Amino acid sequence: MTWLKPVEIGQDAQATYNEFLRDLDARLSDPGTDRFELAAGVLAEILYGRPLEQLRAEAPLAALNVDARNVTFEAEYYMATDAEAFTRVKPLLWLWKNADLTPVGQNPVLGIPLRRVLAGHVFRRVGRDFKCWQNVEFSVGYNMEVGDDVVVHRHVLLDDIGGIELHDNASISDYVNVYSHTHSVLDGPDVTLRRTVIGRGARVTYHSTVLAGSVISDDAMLATHALLRGDIPPHGIAMGVPARTTRFKVRDPQELHVDSRSFVRVPDRKANPEFPEATPNQTRLPEQDGAERPLVTGQG
Repeated sequence: MTWLKPVEIGQDAQATYNEFLRDLDARLSDPGTDRFELAAGVLAEILYGRPLEQLRAEAPLAALNVDARNVTFEAEYYMATDAEAFTRVKPLLWLWKNADLTPVGQNPVLGIPLRRVLAGHVFRRVGRDFKCWQNVEFSVGYNMEVGDDVVVHRHVLLDDIGGIELHDNASISDYVNVYSHTHSVLDGPDVTLRRTVIGRGARVTYHSTVLAGSVISDDAMLATHALLRGDIPPHGIAMGVPARTTRFKVRDPQELHVDSRSFVRVPDRKANPEFPEATPNQTRLPEQDGAERPLVTGQG
């Protein structure tokens, strides 16, 4: 069930869009395609309205910057980034990011299916009818696992360096941040990768933040502006900073696929070989009655 209604455009325009998307998908599916040249060519057309070779002749600086070989991403500076995997997806992420800033990306009838095509060649897995709005950022892209009918809204950060799972019908609202890595509070270069999981039908609402390693169970919800640094049980509603489960949805019994109470978690991984061991507790509570009380967690 949806509250949205169908909206149609002219048949000629829709046919042109469909042909463009089919051609792009087919070329990306061809192992012989140079993805850097393909992505640069698409950007030359939608940004500057001319073929890539013409742009190279007439505006060389612009041409250099539509070609992802001439730019860097933050993820390329991370020790944890798989260089081979990132090279494969880099031109598509560059196309994705820049197309979002054009009329093509701002037009839902073309921008959303374009991102769906790109996701199929970037993510580890993507299901049916993925709907992603504009200006969504990924750290590497190739560690995203996305189920059926998932919706990601505008200006979302999906830091998937340690892995993110978005299960069927999950909804990520505008300006949400979802992380999968964490830094030691004493040694910033000591980084731990933790897979973050958002279950079936779960909702992460406006401006909230999900820290690395959190598991949001099926049908759970994280409230607006909340900060989650743990788990939410099935049907739970968590709110606050830090977020705590304060309500449960009234539901009939249903089959659960992601239940934080029994979910089998992927082991944490260390991202920097200079810090191979698990990070110990490194903080304490303020002194109370002359005693120093250690905190449970040692990372931030």
